[in-house]
Amino acid sequence: MDCVFCKIAAGEIPTDKIYEDEYIIAFNDLDPQAPIHFLVIPKKHITSLATLDESDSDLLAKIMLAIKKLANENNLEGYRVVTNIGEDGGQTVPHLHFHVLGGRAFHWPPG
Repeated sequence: MDCVFCKIAAGEIPTDKIYEDEYIIAFNDLDPQAPIHFLVIPKKHITSLATLDESDSDLLAKIMLAIKKLANENNLEGYRVVTNIGEDGGQTVPHLHFHVLGGRAFHWPPG
């Protein structure tokens, strides 16, 4: 498979890793949109939220708990978690990933 995030998860592409366990890896975004901006991805290839099935529910819970842990470690009192789905949703890498942004105030609508 020619998925950049799968290659990062496999250690084939170096990254600024901030967390890793058996199921998940998190790393700082190469083009940060906030003072703190990192990505959390499953090591298992899942294209997006649109392709999840019930067998992925434990993995999704692990991702959310990792996001909470990393936000706490970064002393984020407020932060935004974003996942883009499909081209029209702005997804540029077809591998489920969550952007975690913090360290500044955010506004609504996001744009």
